[in-house]
Amino acid sequence: MTRGPKPKENAVRRNKHEHAQALSGSATEGRALPPGLGIKTAGAKRFWRTWATSPQAGKWIETDWAELEITTKLVDTFYQGDTKVAGEIRQRVAKWGATVEDRARLRMSIEDDAQGQDQADGTAAADPTTDLDEELYRLLSE
Repeated sequence: MTRGPKPKENAVRRNKHEHAQALSGSATEGRALPPGLGIKTAGAKRFWRTWATSPQAGKWIETDWAELEITTKLVDTFYQGDTKVAGEIRQRVAKWGATVEDRARLRMSIEDDAQGQDQADGTAAADPTTDLDEELYRLLSE
């Protein structure tokens, strides 16, 4: 048994935020990883590919791409064994909406696009850098 009056059938939310943004669920084409960054680990390459093709990247300007380059260097350092940079990485990706909670705080929603999900799954399976067993073995054996 619920309290209060029964909600209207077609209730309209009236407190929509003026800066809220709805992004398409399909992956964007993104940018290629700049060879000048000198990224060595497969984990950092996967990190770049994930963010460069994310729905958020479709709205990015040059400063956002520069932040992705810096963060990818930090992720490369992390995968090389320097775990002290983990907190910095988490703070940076939160500003892009990495988790559901981050996107809620940013008033960002991603529209469900079944076709985009199928394409994203197909590209991840075809890429050989997704297999990180060798890298994980190397990190654990040090």
